[in-house]
Amino acid sequence: MQIILISSRLAKARSLSLSFTHLLASLAVGALVLVLLTGALYWISLRFASEIRIPVIQDLVLAAQKSEADRSRQFVQQNLNAMAVKIGEMQAQLTRLDALGERLSSMAGLRPQEFRFSEPPGLGGAASTLLPPQNLSLSQFSARVDSLSREMEARTDLLGVLEAQLFEQAVKKKALPTMMPVNAPFNASGFGYRIDPFTGQQAMHEGIDFITDTGTPVVAAAGGVVQFAGFHPQYGNMIDIDHGNELLTRYAHLSKLAVKEGDLVQRGRRIGDSGSTGRSTGPHLHFEVRFRGAPQNPAKFLLAQSPPQPLARRK
Repeated sequence: MQIILISSRLAKARSLSLSFTHLLASLAVGALVLVLLTGALYWISLRFASEIRIPVIQDLVLAAQKSEADRSRQFVQQNLNAMAVKIGEMQAQLTRLDALGERLSSMAGLRPQEFRFSEPPGLGGAASTLLPPQNLSLSQFSARVDSLSREMEARTDLLGVLEAQLFEQAVKKKALPTMMPVNAPFNASGFGYRIDPFTGQQAMHEGIDFITDTGTPVVAAAGGVVQFAGFHPQYGNMIDIDHGNELLTRYAHLSKLAVKEGDLVQRGRRIGDSGSTGRSTGPHLHFEVRFRGAPQNPAKFLLAQSPPQPLARRK
C-alpha cells in the first residue's frame, strides 16, 4: 500500500509505502492504547470519583451502588418476613404447650410451682476454649428455626397423646367405686362366708353392710348409669349402677329411691336413703361390687381411696 502526501510546503509530492504487517501493527497498538485508557479511566473513576468529582461517573457509581443495596435490602427483608412468620407460629405453639403442660401437671397431681411453663429454663456454662465462637449465617439461622419448629410440633403431638392417656386413666379412675356410699363405717358384716341370720347356716355374703339410721343419705360410689331402681324380694328397695367395663355396684335395703332406671349419675350424687326393706334384720346399707356378674370384695375398692377402717368379723 502506498500513501502519497501533497502539501504546499513540500517542493514535490512524497509517497509512503505501508505493508500489511505495518497495518496490523498499527491496529494492535491502537487497540492496546484504547484498552489501557479505558482501564485507567475506570480505575480513576472508582478510586478518585469523590475527589475529582466527575458528575457523570459519580452518578453511574452511585446508581450501581444504590441498585445493589436495594437488592440486598429486599433480600434481607424477605428473609426477615419469612422468619417473623415462623417465630409467630412458634410463639403460638409455645402458648399451646404452656397450656397443655399446665393441664398435664394438674392431671398428674403435680403442684404448679414444680413446673413453671411460662418461665424460660435456666441455662449456663463456661465458654469453650478449643473452638472460637462463630456467628450464624442467614441460611444456618433459617435452618435452625425450621428444625426447632419441627421439634416443637413433634413434642406437641407427643404431649397430646400423653394427655389423652392421662384423661382416659382419670375417667377410668372416676368409674371405680372407691367413694364411701354412706357416711358410716362398714362394721356390721364383711364380704365372704358367714352364718346367715335367718337360717343359721353358713352362706356367702356377697357385699358389706354399713350400720346406719333409717333415712341416712346414700350416694353413688362412682359415676355411671342406673341399670335398675326398684323393689327386689330379698334386697328390698335396690339400685344397680353400671359403671362401664362390666363393673356394677348395688345398693340394697333402701327406704327411699331418688333415681330411676336410665339416669346418668355422677360420683357422690345422692341416689336414695338407707333403710331396712326386704330380707333385713334392721336399718343398714348393703353394698356390693360386681365384675362381669361375679361378686367382688367392696373393701378392696373402698380402702384404695379411703383410710383403713375396721372390718366386721364374719359371723
